Amino acid sequence: MATEIDVKQELTKISDQLKEHGQKALSEAQRGIAMSEGVKQTVDELLVKQGNFAAQLAELEQKAARRQTEQTQGAKSLGAMFVDNDAFKKAHESGELHRKGGRITLDIETKAVLTANTGAGVIADRQPGIITQPQRRLTIRDLIAPGRTASNMITYMKETGFTNNAAPTAEGARKPESSIVLTQSTAPVIKIPHFMKASTEILDDFPALQSYIDERLTYGLKLAEENQMLKGSGVGNNLNGIYTQASAYVAPIAIAGATHIDILRLALLQADLAEYPSDGLVLHPSNWAGIELLKDTTGQYIIGNPQGTLAPTLWGRPVVTTQAMSIATFLAGAFRMGAQVFDRLLASVSVATENEDDFVMNLVTILIEERLALVVNRPEAFVKGALA
Repeated sequence: MATEIDVKQELTKISDQLKEHGQKALSEAQRGIAMSEGVKQTVDELLVKQGNFAAQLAELEQKAARRQTEQTQGAKSLGAMFVDNDAFKKAHESGELHRKGGRITLDIETKAVLTANTGAGVIADRQPGIITQPQRRLTIRDLIAPGRTASNMITYMKETGFTNNAAPTAEGARKPESSIVLTQSTAPVIKIPHFMKASTEILDDFPALQSYIDERLTYGLKLAEENQMLKGSGVGNNLNGIYTQASAYVAPIAIAGATHIDILRLALLQADLAEYPSDGLVLHPSNWAGIELLKDTTGQYIIGNPQGTLAPTLWGRPVVTTQAMSIATFLAGAFRMGAQVFDRLLASVSVATENEDDFVMNLVTILIEERLALVVNRPEAFVKGALA
């Protein structure tokens, strides 16, 4: 089985070939020479190979991360880890949480959220679980390289200029000098919190407490997180989102009557020519549905099969659909190479019996919050534009 090193070497080789073909096509297009079908087919095949290797690399990295998380936390949901925590059980058994001013706070790794396990406690005489509102599928964080920090500010160096004067030089002649311009940049750590009220009886009903944390609080937190990572304005207490910083789409070569698929293909080429091979595409669900419904002259679907189960992809790149994107817009990019999320405080769950009028109303406040920073260290690794 191929290792991460093997896959990275193949990706580098294919990227070099793509760059060579792209630069040649760009040069010929400037002279009015159209890309031949043979060259176009070769480039398409290279893009598919590049996407496949990129998917393999992402899978290897994700498997390694999952193994580490499962070894540390076990395959439990956030709510299950909370109700199974010794500190919570001790506070519950001692009656601390039922007394005025009772409070407990636990920091829990939200990436360990897998299959929920039912905690021990008084079994409620009701159907298990909660009938919830529809939830959006969250996927942006999965595309970005993970990281941790113990500070309230990430400081990093960004390359803003490179003059390459490398050239053949005669013996005894002065060698050419190249230069790199580096600029110090910062990304603040922000906090994303929210809380809900519940009856104090939920403290004795472990499945219900677990459901509150898993089904609503965690989901709401991650929904806000995804919107911030993608389109945060960078103003005030907001992340500077990837889409906000991405480079504008400029077609590297002219294609007559370009379709939505053509535009996405050219966006991948734009990233490749900038030395950042894309490993993902982000679209609004409506636009991806429109692409999937395209048919040829015989009535056959061009993309996929209505009965198929394959994950959405274009030229080997995963297609992420999210309503955080506006309709008729797209984002293509090298997510793992161009951005990284730094967790300062993983999801922290707090339960208190005294907040506002909780004590006299027999209510409990359940709070969840996290602190994180997003670094887009290579904005040119991302291409954004409109599907005209």
